[in-house]
This record gives sequence, structure tokens and C-alpha cells, in this order.
Amino acid sequence: MPLKDLPPDARPREKLLARGPGALSDVELLALLLRTGIVGKGVLQLAQELLQLKPRADGCAGFDGIAGLLNASADDLKRVKGLGPAKRAELVAVLELARRAMAQKLQERTVFDNPDAVKHYLQLQLSARQHEVFAVLFLDVQNRLIALEEMFTGTLTQTSVYPREVVLRALHHQASAVVLAHNHPSGTVLPSRADEMLTQTLKTTLALIDVRVLDHVIVAPGEALSMAERGLL
Repeated sequence: MPLKDLPPDARPREKLLARGPGALSDVELLALLLRTGIVGKGVLQLAQELLQLKPRADGCAGFDGIAGLLNASADDLKRVKGLGPAKRAELVAVLELARRAMAQKLQERTVFDNPDAVKHYLQLQLSARQHEVFAVLFLDVQNRLIALEEMFTGTLTQTSVYPREVVLRALHHQASAVVLAHNHPSGTVLPSRADEMLTQTLKTTLALIDVRVLDHVIVAPGEALSMAERGLL
């Protein structure tokens, strides 16, 4: 049904203004971003189909939910019929704004004032990647974020991480502490034995330059695990 045919209090924009964003479904919020549908397909239908889109064998993008859609790149979105440059740019901009807002919070206060914020930030950065990415949060003496660097990329199952490079970047940033992070494209956040060994190697190596490893966070679509919270650090 076209938006204009809905009762006023059921239209996403009016509903949001009257009841707040929490009253809207993912489909309705996405419809607000998209604003218009395409020929033969209303904006609510387009939003619904985007959220349910599965990857195809020919490489066509699939998102399977709001997290997958908002983690899509502009190139991923380009493959979807009905998403022109303006709509693609708006969707990518929403995710980038979320990343920057969370980064700003981590720069203004100690990261462990709210450890969940660190996990959410890392999920936004890494969880949608199809290959493993190893990243490091470099922190100042008050445990505030200096920078996030994606340092190594690998295959679906293994990333080659070089402790010397992590040490050099820690010295460059004059970091006092770090949070290690990587993603598991397989979908499980349980650390492997290799993950635990790598964490201990980096912890020992960085201690030589008086830099502490505060945590190692593993992320996957929809979840994140803190090795420090699990007592694995």
C-alpha cells in the first residue's frame, strides 16, 4: 500500500514524530531513509525486500537484516535495483555517522566507562567483513581512544599478524594501552586456541615497551565477545 493511502498515524514519518523512533519497525525506519519506492513497488515494500534480501550465486548483494544492510558498501548497494546514487549515499552515510558518533564518545571518555560501547563500535567496524580483519584500538594514558587501525587482513580462517608492526604503531601513537580486535566471518565469536596464543604473544611483546593489552574483542554479525570479560587475558 502506498504511504499516501495509509492512515496519517500509520505513516512512518508521522508515527516517528508522534511516538518516537522506538515505535517504528526496521522496515518503517528504512522506508523513511529511502523516502520513495520504484515503479510498481512502494517504499515500504522496497524496504521489506531489502531487509530480507539473500545473497545470490551470481554475486548479487544480500543483506539479511538491518545490520547487514547498514554494513554494506556503496558497491554492494549499487547491485540492487531501485537504489540510485542518492539512496545509496544516504544509507552509507547513516552507518558512517554512527561510527563517528561512537568514536567521538570513546575519544572523550575512558573506554571502560562503558565496555559495551567498545564492542558495539567494533561490531560496526568489522562484523560485516567477509574476510578476517585484525584491528587495534590505541589508547592514551587515560584509556581514551587515540586511533583505530585495521592492521592486517587474511582469509576466511586465518590472519597473519606481525607483533613488530603493532609495536611500531603503538610507539607512533605514543599509546599507553591497546584493545585488540578481529572478526570471525564464520559467525562464532568463541576464541580459538590460536586467538589465545596470539593474544598472549602481543601482550608479552607490548609489555616490553610498557604498553598494556586491556582486551581482545572478537566480533561476528550480531554479537561480540570480550576475552577480558571471559578471563582469557
